[in-house]
Amino acid sequence: MTMREERKLRVFGNMVLKRKFGPRRDEVTGEWRRLHNEEVNDLYSSPNIVRVIKSRMRWAGHVARMGEERGCIGSWWETGGKETTGET
Repeated sequence: MTMREERKLRVFGNMVLKRKFGPRRDEVTGEWRRLHNEEVNDLYSSPNIVRVIKSRMRWAGHVARMGEERGCIGSWWETGGKETTGET
């Protein structure tokens, strides 16, 4: 993932979170305003979206290199990408 792609992803993620949390009323002036990125990050406790996507891409690359003899990817696709507990 290039730096440009990371920036675009970070901007998109911030835009979505700003829309989700909505505007806030300024305590001093009483006017409505958009949230700053730092405020959005404080409200949203999950990890950075760029880090999450990079780790998932790393995992997908690992699974792709494992080969078909291990059978991991087949069982993952059969469940629709959902984890299973092994119980029937």
